[in-house]
Amino acid sequence: MKTKTKNNQNYLEYVSNIMPKTNEFQKIFRAFWVGGFICCIGQALRLLYQSVFSLSGDELAGFVSMTMIFLGALFTGIGIYDRIGKYAGGGSIVPITGFANSVVSPAMEFKSEGFIYGLASKMFVIAGPIIVFGTVASVLVGLGYYIYFMVV
Repeated sequence: MKTKTKNNQNYLEYVSNIMPKTNEFQKIFRAFWVGGFICCIGQALRLLYQSVFSLSGDELAGFVSMTMIFLGALFTGIGIYDRIGKYAGGGSIVPITGFANSVVSPAMEFKSEGFIYGLASKMFVIAGPIIVFGTVASVLVGLGYYIYFMVV
């Protein structure tokens, strides 16, 4: 039994020696400022569309969302978003551009398999479960609210 404990201790020492050292504060700071910067771009687009095109309400939100999704897909396509993701970590996936990245990346990866079996079928490999579980969760919450307010 002692040799098993000694082997575990040796293994843990070995792992701690070869594991790269990380700076958690630096990672958190990068994620915070990059995610915040992406959101500031969205806010700047909102102000631009509001003042230049006199948009408001749902139209304004729709145009900003479409622009951010387009930029996320474009930057993924030309390889910039991957570098942003390596630098910022989770800060790059939180805004709407991260969703665009999660749809475009698999589509680009599997485009060599053809349009139907590659691009179209693999496009939602990453984003598909998020869409499904988000939709199911929203339906369940909506039913919960409906039942609660029908009872009360």
